[in-house]
Amino acid sequence: MTTSGIRPFRARAARPCTLVVCRGCCCGNAAKHPGTDHEGQLRRLREAAAASDGRFEVRTTECLGPCGQANVIVVQPASEARRRGARATWIGWALDDDALDEVVDWALAGGPGRAEPPAALTLQTIPAPADRR
Repeated sequence: MTTSGIRPFRARAARPCTLVVCRGCCCGNAAKHPGTDHEGQLRRLREAAAASDGRFEVRTTECLGPCGQANVIVVQPASEARRRGARATWIGWALDDDALDEVVDWALAGGPGRAEPPAALTLQTIPAPADRR
Protein backbone atom coordinates (compact mmCIF):
# COMPACT_ATOMS: atom_id res chain seq x y z
CA MET A 1 0.00 0.00 0.00
CA THR A 2 1.04 3.55 -0.52
CA THR A 3 0.99 6.10 2.27
CA SER A 4 -2.39 7.29 0.98
CA GLY A 5 -3.87 3.85 1.66
CA ILE A 6 -4.59 3.19 -2.03
CA ARG A 7 -3.12 0.07 -3.54
CA PRO A 8 -1.24 0.52 -6.81
CA PHE A 9 -2.74 -1.24 -9.83
CA ARG A 10 -1.10 -4.54 -10.72
CA ALA A 11 -2.03 -6.24 -13.95
CA ARG A 12 -2.94 -9.89 -13.50
CA ALA A 13 -0.72 -12.34 -15.28
CA ALA A 14 -2.28 -14.00 -18.29
CA ARG A 15 -3.43 -17.52 -17.46
CA PRO A 16 -3.07 -20.33 -19.95
CA CYS A 17 -5.70 -22.94 -20.69
CA THR A 18 -6.30 -24.88 -17.46
CA LEU A 19 -7.49 -28.45 -16.99
CA VAL A 20 -9.45 -28.91 -13.78
CA VAL A 21 -9.44 -32.63 -13.00
CA CYS A 22 -12.08 -33.95 -10.65
CA ARG A 23 -10.71 -36.34 -8.05
CA GLY A 24 -13.54 -36.48 -5.53
CA CYS A 25 -15.94 -39.18 -4.49
CA CYS A 26 -16.54 -40.74 -7.93
CA CYS A 27 -13.89 -39.39 -10.27
CA GLY A 28 -10.57 -41.03 -9.64
CA ASN A 29 -12.27 -43.82 -7.71
CA ALA A 30 -10.79 -47.24 -8.45
CA ALA A 31 -13.85 -48.95 -6.95
CA LYS A 32 -16.18 -47.20 -9.42
CA HIS A 33 -13.87 -47.53 -12.44
CA PRO A 34 -11.44 -50.39 -11.68
CA GLY A 35 -10.08 -50.58 -15.23
CA THR A 36 -8.71 -47.03 -15.16
CA ASP A 37 -5.30 -46.05 -13.81
CA HIS A 38 -6.49 -42.85 -12.13
CA GLU A 39 -3.13 -41.95 -10.59
CA GLY A 40 -1.42 -42.63 -13.91
CA GLN A 41 -3.90 -40.38 -15.70
CA LEU A 42 -3.21 -37.48 -13.38
CA ARG A 43 0.54 -38.06 -13.66
CA ARG A 44 0.28 -38.04 -17.49
CA LEU A 45 -1.67 -34.78 -17.49
CA ARG A 46 0.79 -33.11 -15.11
CA GLU A 47 3.78 -34.33 -17.13
CA ALA A 48 2.23 -33.04 -20.36
CA ALA A 49 1.57 -29.66 -18.73
CA ALA A 50 5.14 -29.47 -17.41
CA ALA A 51 6.47 -30.19 -20.91
CA SER A 52 4.11 -27.68 -22.57
CA ASP A 53 6.23 -24.56 -21.96
CA GLY A 54 3.35 -22.98 -20.07
CA ARG A 55 0.70 -23.59 -22.74
CA PHE A 56 -1.59 -25.24 -20.19
CA GLU A 57 -1.85 -26.00 -16.49
CA VAL A 58 -3.46 -28.79 -14.47
CA ARG A 59 -5.35 -28.43 -11.18
CA THR A 60 -7.36 -30.93 -9.19
CA THR A 61 -10.55 -30.42 -7.24
CA GLU A 62 -12.67 -32.54 -4.96
CA CYS A 63 -16.05 -32.84 -6.67
CA LEU A 64 -17.35 -31.08 -9.75
CA GLY A 65 -20.82 -32.60 -9.45
CA PRO A 66 -21.74 -34.74 -12.47
CA CYS A 67 -20.75 -38.02 -10.81
CA GLY A 68 -22.67 -40.10 -13.34
CA GLN A 69 -20.20 -39.00 -16.02
CA ALA A 70 -16.98 -39.63 -14.05
CA ASN A 71 -14.13 -38.98 -14.73
CA VAL A 72 -14.79 -35.30 -15.37
CA ILE A 73 -12.29 -32.73 -16.66
CA VAL A 74 -13.15 -29.06 -17.16
CA VAL A 75 -11.13 -27.37 -19.88
CA GLN A 76 -10.96 -23.69 -18.96
CA PRO A 77 -9.99 -21.16 -21.62
CA ALA A 78 -6.89 -19.01 -21.36
CA SER A 79 -7.59 -15.57 -19.90
CA GLU A 80 -7.24 -13.89 -23.31
CA ALA A 81 -9.77 -16.30 -24.87
CA ARG A 82 -12.15 -15.79 -21.93
CA ARG A 83 -12.03 -12.03 -22.47
CA ARG A 84 -13.17 -12.72 -26.05
CA GLY A 85 -16.13 -14.77 -24.83
CA ALA A 86 -14.78 -18.33 -24.62
CA ARG A 87 -16.23 -20.44 -21.82
CA ALA A 88 -15.17 -23.61 -20.04
CA THR A 89 -15.97 -26.96 -21.63
CA TRP A 90 -16.92 -29.89 -19.43
CA ILE A 91 -15.70 -33.33 -20.53
CA GLY A 92 -17.18 -36.50 -19.07
CA TRP A 93 -16.16 -40.14 -19.20
CA ALA A 94 -12.44 -39.33 -19.51
CA LEU A 95 -11.47 -42.86 -18.59
CA ASP A 96 -8.96 -44.02 -21.20
CA ASP A 97 -5.75 -42.98 -22.93
CA ASP A 98 -7.60 -41.85 -26.07
CA ALA A 99 -9.70 -39.36 -24.08
CA LEU A 100 -6.62 -38.04 -22.29
CA ASP A 101 -4.73 -37.69 -25.58
CA GLU A 102 -7.62 -35.64 -27.00
CA VAL A 103 -7.76 -33.38 -23.95
CA VAL A 104 -3.99 -32.81 -23.97
CA ASP A 105 -3.92 -32.15 -27.73
CA TRP A 106 -6.71 -29.59 -27.39
CA ALA A 107 -5.02 -27.88 -24.44
CA LEU A 108 -1.74 -27.73 -26.37
CA ALA A 109 -3.60 -26.14 -29.30
CA GLY A 110 -4.97 -23.47 -26.94
CA GLY A 111 -8.26 -24.92 -25.69
CA PRO A 112 -11.66 -23.20 -25.80
CA GLY A 113 -11.74 -20.02 -27.85
CA ARG A 114 -8.42 -20.70 -29.51
CA ALA A 115 -8.87 -24.10 -31.14
CA GLU A 116 -11.75 -26.39 -32.01
CA PRO A 117 -11.99 -29.47 -29.83
CA PRO A 118 -11.14 -32.80 -31.46
CA ALA A 119 -14.25 -34.39 -32.99
CA ALA A 120 -14.20 -37.42 -30.69
CA LEU A 121 -13.95 -35.18 -27.64
CA THR A 122 -17.11 -33.28 -28.59
CA LEU A 123 -19.02 -36.53 -28.04
CA GLN A 124 -17.87 -36.47 -24.41
CA THR A 125 -18.90 -32.86 -23.78
CA ILE A 126 -21.40 -32.59 -20.93
CA PRO A 127 -23.35 -29.59 -19.62
CA ALA A 128 -21.96 -27.78 -16.61
CA PRO A 129 -24.08 -28.50 -13.49
CA ALA A 130 -25.48 -24.94 -13.51
CA ASP A 131 -26.65 -25.51 -17.11
CA ARG A 132 -28.85 -28.45 -16.06
CA ARG A 133 -31.71 -26.37 -14.67
